[in-house]
Amino acid sequence: MLRYLVYSMFIVSIALAAVGIILSTRLKSRFRSEIFSSLLYFEVFIYTFGFYGIWGQVIIKEFLSPFISQEQVSRFSDISILMGLPFLVFAWLMLIRFVSGLSGRKKNNLFVSLFLFFNFSLLFLIGYLITHENNLNHSALIKKYYIIMNLAYSFAAVYLIHIPLKGRPVIHDYDRKIIAPALFMIMILQCLPLIFYPSLIWPGIIFILAFFAGNTFLPVYLNYGTLITALTEDTGYDLTYEQFFKKFGISPRETDIVYEICNGLSNKEISDKLFISLQTVKDHTHRIYFKTNVKNRVQLINLVRELK
Repeated sequence: MLRYLVYSMFIVSIALAAVGIILSTRLKSRFRSEIFSSLLYFEVFIYTFGFYGIWGQVIIKEFLSPFISQEQVSRFSDISILMGLPFLVFAWLMLIRFVSGLSGRKKNNLFVSLFLFFNFSLLFLIGYLITHENNLNHSALIKKYYIIMNLAYSFAAVYLIHIPLKGRPVIHDYDRKIIAPALFMIMILQCLPLIFYPSLIWPGIIFILAFFAGNTFLPVYLNYGTLITALTEDTGYDLTYEQFFKKFGISPRETDIVYEICNGLSNKEISDKLFISLQTVKDHTHRIYFKTNVKNRVQLINLVRELK
């Protein structure tokens, strides 16, 4: 029964990782901004750690333990987690860079250098202790490392989101009030089960689910829960109408509808003028909103007027 549960969780983990990476790629393609490159890298690195460091542990303990000694299981387990930890460090770096960009802060190369130096020095120390201290509880050490560092960098991300640079954030105030608490709750859900694992199996399952599902939050919310106005408006600068429509992938029929919306016509009036059904107008309008990342006519009109 437990093995079937493990199979199911592994499939769910793959699906959640795919969702996070696909939606991040979609944001990067839509806005062509370095901010969303950082988000995409975060998703790639965090899920790489998830499969190396987390699922590697599960596979070794559940599937190899009947065939090799406990000492070999422990050794392979240590190798698996050590291979995954560098990806975790890069994931945390990309998270900090991403939320810094959302809050209007510029990239700081000195911070990146200091961050990598500190974290890889810490990883070197952990690797040294694991390979040279036989009496040390390796799992407890890595678990404490993950909890402490995850708390630290999650709090840093929450702080950067909650207190943006004045006049420069990419997202709205109400988005910050959603994203900051959500990141805090995800952090708690990812760290709390580790206190009780491996003494109990269910906290481990909850941790895996919280890890893979929690890390899809940012790409899901930014795709479907908000309007990223700063980047959307910037895309209209110095473009002709033809370039604008091409950039957003707006079809000729959708182009006609955009013009009529900007002329102040209602959906019914557009339907009558273009000799198409009212539902067709609504369908085209919905697709236009989606492609240009706006939520209503006023935002679409303001976006188009940036060209004038």
